[in-house]
This record gives sequence, structure tokens and C-alpha cells, in this order.
Amino acid sequence: MEIILKADIKGLGYKYDVIKVKDGYGRNFLIPQGLAVVANNPNRKERDENVRQAAFKQEKIKNDAVSMADKLKDLTLKVGAKVGENGRIFGAVTTLQVADVLKDKGFDIDRRKIALKGEIKTIGTYTAEIDLHRDVKVDVSVEVVGE
Repeated sequence: MEIILKADIKGLGYKYDVIKVKDGYGRNFLIPQGLAVVANNPNRKERDENVRQAAFKQEKIKNDAVSMADKLKDLTLKVGAKVGENGRIFGAVTTLQVADVLKDKGFDIDRRKIALKGEIKTIGTYTAEIDLHRDVKVDVSVEVVGE
């Protein structure tokens, strides 16, 4: 079944993408949740018109994302965590904690746009990928320190 996405869905696609999914996933989850519509001719025409109207806005959004990526790529985020013996953390560092540190630095980025590479369960330096735009992704260094 071909559908048109109405929102960005991690691992599936971006808004206005036409993708193929299994029938049950489309009919029973994506369409009832309002995340997609069936890719028939009227919906395709509406999608094309929406893409055409949003094209100039997307260029500005992309330029803003590129400028933010330039600021973020040299940034090292320090995340504090309670530490036990051998430098192990109680629990794990999550994207919510990384988003809070970014907010303190003046960057308002949704936690769902942040992907940690591997689980962070010990003190050290790790990498987080931030998806600012469909064409702009940036890796940020995350340093975990004990409190």
C-alpha cells in the first residue's frame, strides 16, 4: 500500500513523502492516528500543491538548520550523572538529559530529534546525532561526568 506521510516519522520518512508500507500497518495504525493518508490521485495532487507552496519556506528552514549545525558541531555537552563504583552510572543517560543540556546552552531541540549512539552507562565521551532537517544532521560530543 502506498501512503503519503502527514508528519515526520523516525525510521519511516518525512512529511509529504510517498512510501510503501504493509497494508495492515497503513490501515490500522498510520491512517487512524492521522499520520498518513492513502496515496490516491486527489491526495497526490494535494500533496504536490502543498510541496510547491512550502518550497520557499523549506529553503529558509534548511539554511537555519545549517547555521545551527555549524554552531553545534564544535560543542561538547557535559551531562552529570550519579556514579557508583568503577565509573558506572545508576541508570543511563537519555536523550531527555541531552536535550536539557542543549536547552541550557540556548538550543531548543526536541529530544526525539536526538539519537544516542549506543547506551551510555559509564563515564566517558560519547556521540549523539541530532537531526535538524531531512538533509542536515550533526554529531555532537557528549561527555558524561560524575556528580
